[in-house]
Amino acid sequence: MDARHMCASLLRGALALACVTLVSLAAAAAPGRSSQTPPAREDNPSQAQSRALMRASDSVVGIHTSATEDASSSETLGRERVGSGVVIGPDGLVLTIGYLILEAEDIELVLDDGRRLPARAVAYDLASGFGLVQPVVPLKLEPAPLGRASALTNEDALLVVSGGDGGALSVARLASRRPFSGYWEYHIDDALFTSPPRTDHSGAGLFNSRGELVGIGSLIVMDAPGQGQRGAGNMFVPVDLLKPIMSELRERGASSASRRAWMGANCVEREHQIRVVRVAPNGPAEAAGLQPGDVISRIDGAEVGELSDLYHLLWAGASERDVRLDILRDGQARSVMVHTMDRMQTLHRARGI
Repeated sequence: MDARHMCASLLRGALALACVTLVSLAAAAAPGRSSQTPPAREDNPSQAQSRALMRASDSVVGIHTSATEDASSSETLGRERVGSGVVIGPDGLVLTIGYLILEAEDIELVLDDGRRLPARAVAYDLASGFGLVQPVVPLKLEPAPLGRASALTNEDALLVVSGGDGGALSVARLASRRPFSGYWEYHIDDALFTSPPRTDHSGAGLFNSRGELVGIGSLIVMDAPGQGQRGAGNMFVPVDLLKPIMSELRERGASSASRRAWMGANCVEREHQIRVVRVAPNGPAEAAGLQPGDVISRIDGAEVGELSDLYHLLWAGASERDVRLDILRDGQARSVMVHTMDRMQTLHRARGI
């Protein structure tokens, strides 16, 4: 019995505790994910819901990628990457987390029956964090409908599904929703945080009780409840960010918001201070002499105490310009001039974009 079959069997008890309306999912999912379309018969709401959730599970596929040999992202992400994606279009279009396909040379989709199908990258969106992948042959999988992450409440029972080798499904709850700033110069305003945590989160689908996709998995975090509380969980990027930029992604391979200033400085926020922990090799920050351990107090004269402050001010101007950082280094104040770059121009384009 594989991991997904085992999880589906164990799901009965978890569903009963999470939400009585999802108990029927266990019986529907126990035999494993199926590519067969269930009958359209509407016997009762519980059976209709089970079919919707099974369809959601069926829409998730595995993704295996290999980055180009000289990809700068391989230093932090590795060259070989494994995760999941969700079929969202009748043409087989797959939504995933962008870092899986960043600078990808080869992309494979892994189906439940073991088939591995070649695919090409359609879009990598730096601003939202999403990636889009198109199979080169038909998948013949029913796409998952997109829901509204903004409509979720902490009382809603959610389903997390990963695909590919060892794919699994489990029940989750919404621990919090709040802005999220990543150390890699990334920010979104309404990230979803769930618990319990899943280690196979990369590109996993987060579904509501109607089988609608509401988020794509990105990270494991240790503060899922928020407000200073500790608790392991996952961060999901809400699909609400996808809808306004979908046409841009298909046409241009990225949204206009992704064309923005980049310093190449990984920073963390500690006690209302922004501390540099790493500078990207050959990036603007390294060229300017910024060093790990430096504390950034101002950008172009404006005080910053949170990563979101730094990013919003950085992205407010032209993508390529000089910015002045006031920093503390070993207790001494100094200024550093950084000539920012358009991050999208520094990356090897994934095959297909």
